[in-house]
Amino acid sequence: MQEINSVSQVNMYIKHMFARDYALNNISVMGEVSNCKYHSSGHIYFTIKDSASQLSCVMFSSMRTGLDFKMEAGQEVAVQGSISVYERDGKYQLYARKITRYGSGRLYEEYEKMKKRLWKEGLFDADRKKKIPAYAKSIGVVTAPEGAVIHDICNVAGRRNPYVQIYLYPAKVQGEGAEDTIIEGIKYFEKTGIDTIIIGRGGGSIEDLWVFNSERLARTVAACTKPVISAVGHETDVTIADFAADLRAPTPSAAAELAIYSYMDVETALRQTAYSLKWQINNILKIKRLGLEQYNMALRQLSPVDITRQKRLYLADCEDRLSALINQKLLSAKYQLGLYAEKLKGLSPLYKLKNGYSYITDMDGNSIKSAAGIQEGQQLALYMQDGMAEVTVNKTERNCRYGSKEDDT
Repeated sequence: MQEINSVSQVNMYIKHMFARDYALNNISVMGEVSNCKYHSSGHIYFTIKDSASQLSCVMFSSMRTGLDFKMEAGQEVAVQGSISVYERDGKYQLYARKITRYGSGRLYEEYEKMKKRLWKEGLFDADRKKKIPAYAKSIGVVTAPEGAVIHDICNVAGRRNPYVQIYLYPAKVQGEGAEDTIIEGIKYFEKTGIDTIIIGRGGGSIEDLWVFNSERLARTVAACTKPVISAVGHETDVTIADFAADLRAPTPSAAAELAIYSYMDVETALRQTAYSLKWQINNILKIKRLGLEQYNMALRQLSPVDITRQKRLYLADCEDRLSALINQKLLSAKYQLGLYAEKLKGLSPLYKLKNGYSYITDMDGNSIKSAAGIQEGQQLALYMQDGMAEVTVNKTERNCRYGSKEDDT
């Protein structure tokens, strides 16, 4: 029987064949850099290509001392090193010892020229871009049906809002016919009632993503009446379609985040808004009630009935105060009148006559005020309270104990 070898034996045999080939151990290859990645270990993994083929390369960190520029996609370089087999994967690759830069690369130059031309034309202007609907009900996705893009978008949709409908237009995203199917998908969704279109694919080299640098696709995206989100490759990959789209997402998952609103966030916001609205309404009602009470109080104060009642109360109060003042005046006047009456009693001749005093005149009616004017034998008229008497003076005597010498009789 024919001897059966293990996979490791075959890969090791091929590796030894490469190692014995002098040309493969000291070779220089020129090509365009693509899919360049700087690993955290310091190694550089990249691909060089021409119009027909590509070759995987790696430069270990120990060989980077002579590299005087940063490698980027699109650069034209000459790589000197050896070609060998990586036994674990069974793939051959170029192990670079020296890299020399020659130019920016054909595809990169073509990309830059197209971008500048379309930019100058105004195809990427911000005022031409449409706003992404905040509450989309349906999303159209143009991508490969077997890729991870549609699964990532569906996962995000299920997490953020399971009520949003996701529609897939199966398209080729690489190789021959890819440009036509992507354009057909955009035009198909443009005629439907979907709210937003997402075009995209996973990461890859510049050749893998080149279909999204198509001028015809860029013009179709810019002319689409529906909002278009471009989600091509990884965050560092930027294509012409990204510039033409209404919104560029760094990844397909991010595109879903941007296109699909969070049901829980909206529900929470509505609940908070309802609470805030209820609080504001209650606060407004409270303020209006206070204002209404103030208006009622003002109306009561301005009411004719209330005014009349207040005036009546005021008049009654005035009447009471006036009566009190009049009574006070009367009492004061009575008291003063009593004082005057007492004074009049002291001055009244009748009051003195009543108390035993008499009024004396001569017969001619002249008042006798002093004993000096009286003579013995003179007739006098003596007036008392209840009458008068005519008397004859028998004797006069002055200096009586009841008066002075001039006034006593």
